[in-house]
Amino acid sequence: MQRVTVIERFSKTFRDNPSLSKLLIVFTVSGGGLVAYSEAGKSNDNSNAGELVDANNRKKKVVVLGTGWAGTSFLKNLKDPSYDVQVISPRNYFAFTPLLPSVTCGTVESRSVVEPIRNIIRKKYAEAYYWEAECIKIDPQNKKVYCRSNLSTNGKGKEEFAVDYDYLVIATGARVNTFNIPGVEENTFFLKEVEDAQKIRRTVIDCFEKASLPTLSDEERKRLLHFVIVGGGPTGVEFAAQLHDFVNEDIVRLYPKVKDLVKITLLEATDHILNMFDKRITAFAEEKFHRDGIDVKTGSMVVKVGEKEISTKDVKRGEITSMPYGMAVWSTGIGTRPVIMEFMKHIGQGNRRVLATDEWLRVEGQENVYALGDCATINQRKVMEDIAAIFQKADKDNSGTLTVKEFQEVLNDICERYPQVELYLKNKKMSNLVDLLKESKGNGVKESIEVDIEEFKSALSQVDTDMKNLPATAQVASQQGVYLAKCFNRMEECEKNPEGPLRFRGEGRHRFHPFRYRHLGQFAPLGGEQTAAQLPGDWVSIGHSSQWLWYSVYASKQVSWRTRALVVSDWVRRFIFGRDSSQI
Repeated sequence: MQRVTVIERFSKTFRDNPSLSKLLIVFTVSGGGLVAYSEAGKSNDNSNAGELVDANNRKKKVVVLGTGWAGTSFLKNLKDPSYDVQVISPRNYFAFTPLLPSVTCGTVESRSVVEPIRNIIRKKYAEAYYWEAECIKIDPQNKKVYCRSNLSTNGKGKEEFAVDYDYLVIATGARVNTFNIPGVEENTFFLKEVEDAQKIRRTVIDCFEKASLPTLSDEERKRLLHFVIVGGGPTGVEFAAQLHDFVNEDIVRLYPKVKDLVKITLLEATDHILNMFDKRITAFAEEKFHRDGIDVKTGSMVVKVGEKEISTKDVKRGEITSMPYGMAVWSTGIGTRPVIMEFMKHIGQGNRRVLATDEWLRVEGQENVYALGDCATINQRKVMEDIAAIFQKADKDNSGTLTVKEFQEVLNDICERYPQVELYLKNKKMSNLVDLLKESKGNGVKESIEVDIEEFKSALSQVDTDMKNLPATAQVASQQGVYLAKCFNRMEECEKNPEGPLRFRGEGRHRFHPFRYRHLGQFAPLGGEQTAAQLPGDWVSIGHSSQWLWYSVYASKQVSWRTRALVVSDWVRRFIFGRDSSQI
């Protein structure tokens, strides 16, 4: 009895103090040591945090819609205890979506990649509550969101309720884009949620079990064991690689009679797979898939998906062909959720594809509504729209001309407010905007030389051509959540002492620095313990060493030490015992 008591106390201590259970995960790479270490959840010292309350001494209410990458990153980094935080989502957990392809084949268990959202919010000083419900309407005029519970109560069906807010953070993510192609919704599997990965895993095993039945013809067996993946992006490529490894390393031993009938086809509408990666990675991936026997069909656009056949159109020749299949996975892009589409129409953004925000992640035209992650995009303001205001702000002596010295005084504010300027200068191999002005006037320009408004416009006329939207990735959503949380933590302080760039079309400075995305690299697992990595600085690595880097980074990026330990143990189990092919 005493031993049990000691164990219970020991376990409770670790549950109540997650910081005690920190792990140090070391992966050996090429004879050296690679350490992946990350804080799962620090205690936050908020002794100096100001109380954000209204006239009635009530805490400001922050409503967060969604528990994906953006919403969870915001919640984890919100340190100010003076907010009343209410989280609303139909999903009561955070899912580490980059590992979903691993879940489909049993490399990682589904429970290992999810963390209950209540575990995350209970560790915070701020008051935070979670409700399992789906937002069905946003009313910005009355500052309310209308929700429908995911759970039936008292036999009355799913209840609906309204929630007031002072600040609204929209992080609902996106849905799968079917492009209105007939049969996609009914006959294909998506790979966006944990439930999707579980369905795919069960269906893969189903196909092998059915193909093993003695009553089937060889033609029907071939159909059942033909797996089609639509979409040659990172998710589609990784799933194809995972499925190939699962079949060749584990399934062939369990189903020896049908192993030679398995076929994996990857369909991509463009000329190459992994278009967003370096060409070296694209070429290597296509060559490796060819060696592995994965049939990569580029320039093939899906036009219809039947119950047993999928029809494709050759983009160049226009020919339409059909092929039988046993299972099809759809991974071609994302679309806007209905509730966000209705909200966009309500605020005058009905003609847009996704919700537009400014550079501070605030929904355009809405004062206290923020949107981040896949449901929104930053509508970066163009330099040429503000060119006259920029010139006037820099021309302090109102002379009508601008010297290089005057321009240098607002140079940092221009580069911060308009990030496309920095990108343009980088592409032009110039050190700063002064070089651009000098180029427009000739290389012999000195600081005493002046430019008028027309010359200023001419020098900056091409700057906006390099504007690009941010990709809809977990990395972007996570950084946006961290950024917005830091803004909320310093809301009161920055109201008094703004720290952002100059307001070129107004007076003073912006409250905060605008959001800046920092690309940390991207991975493309290609199977056979080989991964392609494209890191900052145009550094490309392909092979086994990159696979260990992938293990290290993905372990360190888990949201808790619990999931980190589970994922690592799953990898170790797979190395020793192989993947689990049971149907549960």
